[in-house]
Amino acid sequence: MVSKKIVLDMFAGAGGLTEGFFRNDFNIVSHIEMNVHAARTLETRTLFHALVEKGQQDIYYQYYDQEISRDEFLEECKSLDVSDTGIIDRELSVETLDKTIADVHARLDDLNRNNVDVIIGGPPCQAYSLIGRARDLNKMRNDPRNHLYIHYLRFIDEFKPEIFVFENVPGLISARNGEIYSDFLERIKSLGYYTPPEPKILNARDFGVLQNRKRIIFIGWKKDHDLTYPGFEIAEPRYKIWDVLKDLRELEPGEGTDGPQRYRVGRPSGYLKRSHIRNNHRYVRHHIARNHNDRDREIYRTAIRMWNDSKKRLRYNELPENLKTHANQSSFLDRFKVVDGDGLSHAIVAHLSKDGHFFIHPDISQARSLTVREAARIQSFPDNYLFEGPRTAQYVQIGNAVPPLMAEGIAREIKKMIQKVVD
Repeated sequence: MVSKKIVLDMFAGAGGLTEGFFRNDFNIVSHIEMNVHAARTLETRTLFHALVEKGQQDIYYQYYDQEISRDEFLEECKSLDVSDTGIIDRELSVETLDKTIADVHARLDDLNRNNVDVIIGGPPCQAYSLIGRARDLNKMRNDPRNHLYIHYLRFIDEFKPEIFVFENVPGLISARNGEIYSDFLERIKSLGYYTPPEPKILNARDFGVLQNRKRIIFIGWKKDHDLTYPGFEIAEPRYKIWDVLKDLRELEPGEGTDGPQRYRVGRPSGYLKRSHIRNNHRYVRHHIARNHNDRDREIYRTAIRMWNDSKKRLRYNELPENLKTHANQSSFLDRFKVVDGDGLSHAIVAHLSKDGHFFIHPDISQARSLTVREAARIQSFPDNYLFEGPRTAQYVQIGNAVPPLMAEGIAREIKKMIQKVVD
């Protein structure tokens, strides 16, 4: 029996990138994540995969359907010896680095290993994003998250992976006038690794995700390996956003529930099946709509009508005076944006947790923003993926994640590369 390759999962978030490696049969020794809600989500998903391996997934669905409490779920997992998830819920900093490294070594000792095969992850992107810099007077130059990539490199130096995957927003290239990008390349080289010096920017849509979402994906390997950057097969979009939304219940603002509810009657789209989003479970969770005031709903209807009739985006200064509440009518005019039901979505981001104005459902009769489950589906998370924490935290987790379909495609190629190293 071929042993599974060992992965160290850093800045794991809610597990979007992680999910792709689970699907490709990697053994993840540890997941490092500082956010308590994301870490709990990751723990839940890790337990799901462990239960599936034992043929005991019914226990997970009892928890998903709220038939048992979280404590009861964890106790059931413990009784089946699947409670060791490897979650390290800790912020990475100069003060915590040695302790975290020691904890990972302790877990590797149990596997009779002192290194890992692959390190994956990407530090929080807010300090590198163009939007973040536009909103910050200092252009995020003083943000401590600028330097989290150095901690990532410290783990590469310590655990000597054959291959690494480092994911972030394209804004990393220009952050601090390109200093971070060039410093990352120089440090990687000094550690004995090679990664192509030209930026490799991948779009989630090319992996079957119904969303235009560009990310820079560094893939690097030890210099003595005869490897090349993968040539990812492009999946031409055959479906549209309506194929993701139409089997979920129609909701007025405030309607729905975070708990289990049934789907709408009818056959789900082929996309939902092919992309692993819809499974055979009869319930879905996290489909509850925000409350919206009458003024915002009227703005939403105006934006939806403009988009559906002429594919034109609403500009704030074009609104009737009675619908305007902001004095500034010369900047940030694209405050309201409709998700294109007949095409692909724009990128789902963590700002969705704030108000939803930039992610308006395309159905004018509903006139509301996306629910957590709708956002998760556009990100290609399966319906049986449970997001822990309050709704705001759920939106943040989804917006910060690598879409699982994209992650699955990346992990598939990493598996091939590792096999070449072994051969």
